[in-house]
Amino acid sequence: MTYETLYHRLTTCYEVGEAKALVRWVLDVRFGLSLTDIICGKVTQLSADDQAELEKIIRRLEKGEPVQYIIGVADFAGRQFHVAPGVLIPRPETAELCGWVVSEAKRASQLLDIGTGSGCIAVTLAVELPHAKVSAWDISDEALRIAQENATYQGVNVTFEKHDILDESSTLGQTTYDIIVSNPPYIKPSERDGMAKNVLDYEPAIALFAPDDNPVVFYQRIADFAWQNLTNGGKLFFELNPLTAETVGDYLHQLGFAKIEFRRDIYGKQRFLKAIKL
Repeated sequence: MTYETLYHRLTTCYEVGEAKALVRWVLDVRFGLSLTDIICGKVTQLSADDQAELEKIIRRLEKGEPVQYIIGVADFAGRQFHVAPGVLIPRPETAELCGWVVSEAKRASQLLDIGTGSGCIAVTLAVELPHAKVSAWDISDEALRIAQENATYQGVNVTFEKHDILDESSTLGQTTYDIIVSNPPYIKPSERDGMAKNVLDYEPAIALFAPDDNPVVFYQRIADFAWQNLTNGGKLFFELNPLTAETVGDYLHQLGFAKIEFRRDIYGKQRFLKAIKL
């Protein structure tokens, strides 16, 4: 069992470069082998138990299962987060959103992350903004459990609560916030055909898909809540579906939000939005 034979087995599912990166990541995170170790052939020196475990991992990867679920961790914003099939795997684009929020939140004292999933946004903000009180909501008990694990692992205090943003009665009586941020479900079911099979087969649909008849419903409800619960001068941040970004912006404008700003992600797609309640 060599590095070369391992990554060649994955080329039926992945491009060569991605297959190599996957195997290197597994060998590093799970078995502690550096790139130098790999080059020196230490993969062949793994114990019998480790070789058996590595074989199981490769077989799961050959079926298209995301490596983050197999290993149980995902890299995000320079840190590792626990993930499982009950939460969306954090994406690098979302780390960009966190960076924008941090740059705008130096004086913010109350922050809320709606639809927290693994807690990657909320925990990152709590680490980067230790002066702020960070709260996070999700509808999923499993997501809240995993998010709390991540907050504990990173040594930060985040208040996690179960709320359904589409149920107005679930969000009554809340405090006011200086910043509200959300990466809600935004993919149209009609976009399924263009999505990777491993995403469709393994990642939670509840975290991915919005209703086809109103794909911006989560944005609308979060915007309604933000308009009522942001402080004057408070900021709302969204991660967007580029296909519906303008619709979301128009809705915020109609509500009365000002200084609506869009930003593109590292791939050049219109992915983020900031709006201010004045």
